[in-house]
Amino acid sequence: MRLHVGCAQWTHQAWPQPSRSKLEWYASWCNAVESNTTFYATPSRSAVANWAEQTPSDFRFVVKLPQLITHERRLSGVEVELRAFLSAIEPLAERNHAVWIQLPASFSPTDLGTLAAFLHYAPRGYRYAVEVRHPAFFDDAVAAGQLERVLGRVQAEWIPFDTGTLFGRRPTSYAERDAWMKKPRVVRRTRALTAFPIVRYIGRDSVAETIEGWTYLVDLVVNWLGEGRSPTIFLHTPDNVEALNLARRFYADVRAVLPDLAPLPEPVELDPPTLF
Repeated sequence: MRLHVGCAQWTHQAWPQPSRSKLEWYASWCNAVESNTTFYATPSRSAVANWAEQTPSDFRFVVKLPQLITHERRLSGVEVELRAFLSAIEPLAERNHAVWIQLPASFSPTDLGTLAAFLHYAPRGYRYAVEVRHPAFFDDAVAAGQLERVLGRVQAEWIPFDTGTLFGRRPTSYAERDAWMKKPRVVRRTRALTAFPIVRYIGRDSVAETIEGWTYLVDLVVNWLGEGRSPTIFLHTPDNVEALNLARRFYADVRAVLPDLAPLPEPVELDPPTLF
């Protein structure tokens, strides 16, 4: 059994600020991270190699494709850019859990041919996971089935972004209002297509509400692990201030049901303050 948990980032202004590498410190709290920075630009190989050096071999990155590929070119005519990106992330080796293809909300069922062609010609040897946001994929069983068939041909996963808890009641803070404006309001999805399901879950400012909302997800992960799958769960809140603690709490909730699940590493202590 293998469960990975993590956050949307490995550093946050509200989190403790270690003098050592922030990524190294984060990797003592969680065993996975969403690599959102790659959405804005392809990183250098040296930067990626540095990420690998700062994390243990069982740590996992889910690396997002650059917006040039997914949003600007919409997966068309991007062979050169895709290969350049995959070359850049090679130093991650086994730490590269999946290449994350987050598509814009305007990418609809009529665009599935483009996605199918992209996945067909994408270099093998990588695991691909797709996040769609167009409502039709969640409201129309035919469209959902078509997407599942496209993904199934190349053993790619469908990444759901579970916003049910966030939209459970009206926002009560600026961060929640901002999340209401930006996050997709779609039907909850609980079906895994591969042995490596990935779920992005966002709660609320309230820790208690966030924990209450993931009860179904704990049960789902327990079932997936029992089926021999290796899920990865990313915990978000509107401001992500408590995301680190929540990721560990989620793991603990699963482990309370499955005590044979290996524990997360113990967080390293912050360096003591110096006089100079």
